[in-house]
Amino acid sequence: MMASFGHGTRRHPRSRGRTWSRTGPDRATLGLVGVICAVAGFFVLGIVLGPVAMVCGWLAMGRSWAGSRPATAVAALVLGAIDTLLALLWLAGAAAPGNGMLF
Repeated sequence: MMASFGHGTRRHPRSRGRTWSRTGPDRATLGLVGVICAVAGFFVLGIVLGPVAMVCGWLAMGRSWAGSRPATAVAALVLGAIDTLLALLWLAGAAAPGNGMLF
């Protein structure tokens, strides 16, 4: 039998790889991305990268507080929260009367 377009000899050629699954990146990758976003958020765009780091950490923990949690996931969640809090405090201080960028 000859293989034609869409009817290869293998049923699922892209079933599961080493680092990616069918549903998205694995937990270790999400934890590492979260930590990188949190550290970068301390220097630039903390108001954006902090919540991104928290979401990546939460997804890397498996969306639950129970069970074993990888260290990178917890670090991403904690650093993202600190990053977001510092960015909000900086914005609140910059919005005070007389401390703005224009006046």
